[in-house]
Amino acid sequence: MKRPRKKSTQPRFERKLPDERRLALIEATIECLKKFGHDGLSIRRISAQAQVSIGLINHHFPTKDALVAEAYRHFNSELVGYLERAIADKRGSPREQLRAFFNASFSPPNLDSDVLAVWVVFWGLYRHSKDIQRVQSETYHGYVDLLRGILADLEQQSGKLQFNLRLAAIGLTALIDGLWLEWCLEPDNFEPAQAVQLCEAWVDRLEAR
Repeated sequence: MKRPRKKSTQPRFERKLPDERRLALIEATIECLKKFGHDGLSIRRISAQAQVSIGLINHHFPTKDALVAEAYRHFNSELVGYLERAIADKRGSPREQLRAFFNASFSPPNLDSDVLAVWVVFWGLYRHSKDIQRVQSETYHGYVDLLRGILADLEQQSGKLQFNLRLAAIGLTALIDGLWLEWCLEPDNFEPAQAVQLCEAWVDRLEAR
């Protein structure tokens, strides 16, 4: 005589909370951008990557551009968060914190061709997407302000440095971004450690003024 099967107490699927669903869709969008670029990006492919219905995407995001803009915000936030953690792990002088910032900027996961591919898509959309422009305006300040805060600590510690903190942070950001882009396009041109050295030399000149 067969014993009756016990009913499973485990649900057949886990129902995600709204915020979890949004994050899953954003991460799926980023993965699709890595694989297909913007021209190959579609709601159907995003839904397949996230394993959800197209209707669920439309429920959370009114347009594809709105979803891509939120993916851009998430991508930026992940970068800034990674750099903040690198600094927090280095509880030393402002120069040591800057060194940690530089090392994190020129190490995985930032040094990745897939990461560059996603940034290129976002940059290409900037001129034509009001959503991307708005997110860029909001998130860029977070990155620059992070550097500006460390430079302010450096100036305070020295007691004699006098420079425009905002312009110094913008200039250092441009140097980091330029070196990062150059390495991603031609990684044989220089080592990541050399990029860190160039950034250190830039700060040395700032301090020597």
